[in-house]
Amino acid sequence: MTITLKVPSIACGACAKTITKAIEGQKPDAKVSIDVDSKMVTVDTDASTEIIKEIITEAGHTVED
Repeated sequence: MTITLKVPSIACGACAKTITKAIEGQKPDAKVSIDVDSKMVTVDTDASTEIIKEIITEAGHTVED
């Protein structure tokens, strides 16, 4: 399943790396793609949207609904 989320707190590549590491740390099978300019996070995973949102929030970022 592919999940696409708007994460307005992404400001730079370091933010993208933090989110990628957080998701891959908890969901090693996930494929994470982040577009810093559009502040979009795309995750190909079997995890639910809620779990991915939680991971991003725990990494210190905000997810738009």
